[in-house]
Amino acid sequence: MPKPRPIVAVLNGPNLNMLGLRQPEIYGRATLADVQALAERRGAELGLSVEFRQSNLEGELITWVQQCRGRAAGIVINPAGLTHTSVALLDALLAAELPVIEVHLTNIHRREAFRQTSITGKAATGLIAGLGPRGYALALEAMAGLLAEARGAS
Repeated sequence: MPKPRPIVAVLNGPNLNMLGLRQPEIYGRATLADVQALAERRGAELGLSVEFRQSNLEGELITWVQQCRGRAAGIVINPAGLTHTSVALLDALLAAELPVIEVHLTNIHRREAFRQTSITGKAATGLIAGLGPRGYALALEAMAGLLAEARGAS
């Protein structure tokens, strides 16, 4: 019987459902469905089971993060606008006690001053910003490496 693939939750915050429509000059023309297909394809290549979700609701994202504890192997998250404001999401990510990779389509450090601080990033093992949808594939590669290292250490 094949060994089950480690679950990696790929969570997306507010307004990411509008990718491809909202400010394409900043966020590009790829849709969230395109990003999901890329993440699922790369996850499968890496031997990961990707659970891809998006919500405009902070509380729903927090619930999903909480549900990862004890079930998922890691979290890849694009908190979107909650990156800069949500202490509650930060607390949930810390309580999950899992490796976290934070992803941003744009380089938040080249954006407006209020976007240059990541509150949620304090819970992240690593952060990938500015590489568009490719950042999700890179985050999954990094997560696969972290999980392999953890298996080797145990």
